[in-house]
Amino acid sequence: MDLGYLLFSLEDNDTSIAYGALKELEALSDTSNVLYSHMNEFISMIDSEKYVMRVRGFRLFCKQAKWDNDNIIDSNLDSALNILSDEKPTAVRQALAALHDIVLYKKNLHGQIRRRVLEIDYLKYKDTMHSLIAKDIEDLLKAMDKS
Repeated sequence: MDLGYLLFSLEDNDTSIAYGALKELEALSDTSNVLYSHMNEFISMIDSEKYVMRVRGFRLFCKQAKWDNDNIIDSNLDSALNILSDEKPTAVRQALAALHDIVLYKKNLHGQIRRRVLEIDYLKYKDTMHSLIAKDIEDLLKAMDKS
């Protein structure tokens, strides 16, 4: 599929189309740096008023860690990590999962990530989310300790 079309599809109102595009772009990011030149777009998406756009942008931002020779992630991580205090617990959970990519390739950012992760106030969400977010935090901290 065409890269431009996939990027455009991230904003599709049909969530199945947008999610499919996200998954294809993430898979492409695992094997190629072709999306690295779109980092500014992903950073802009993280600031979107729509939570699904924030999440998609953050996930693709994190996926570029493997290719980030210009340290774009390093210089934008602090503001990007604001997603960890998102009003939507699903956004926080997806962000915690996406951070595994940065943790794997950017050991120099572990301290900054650890500090922000430990500041997450997951008790502000519904009770059913508390243990899930706590487990996501624990998994990410373990990943940092292992690498």
